[in-house]
Amino acid sequence: MAYTFNADEIFKIAEQIERNGGAFYRKAAKLISDEEAQKLMLSLAKMEDEHESFFADLRERFAPQEAEETVYDPDGEAVRYLEAFAAGYVFESQVKPEDRFSGSETVEEVIKIAMGFEKDAIVFFLGIKEFVPKSLGKDKIDALIREEQGHIVILSNALQSWKNKQRGAS
Repeated sequence: MAYTFNADEIFKIAEQIERNGGAFYRKAAKLISDEEAQKLMLSLAKMEDEHESFFADLRERFAPQEAEETVYDPDGEAVRYLEAFAAGYVFESQVKPEDRFSGSETVEEVIKIAMGFEKDAIVFFLGIKEFVPKSLGKDKIDALIREEQGHIVILSNALQSWKNKQRGAS
């Protein structure tokens, strides 16, 4: 059975991922007491907000016929992936950021959770980039993926720095 889905739906999910990411980082900044880690979380929240705006702009730039066009998916794999994603199996888009925390997480735990979210976002963006026409910014999706990969590097460096700081304090 063939399934179809449209670009508008895809970009709405992408916007939600970024909105959730921004909310996650703002909530994380409130939960941790380390000032340096708080600044990092707020910086990442701002980046996620910019990504959300990018996807909103991309969705608006789609011509009406492009937004209505569907992607042919004869085996239903792409649509099942998107459905799993939307249902929260790939990235828990339905869970509010404040519900992810017990309030007792360490800086290290928050950073590791954030790295997982960034990885999930990259996987989704890699999946959707094939459906973005070159004329509408396929190269920008690649740039966004590189930015998300950069977030993982930033978080990884912060994690190492935090661990070194903890070792020095003990």
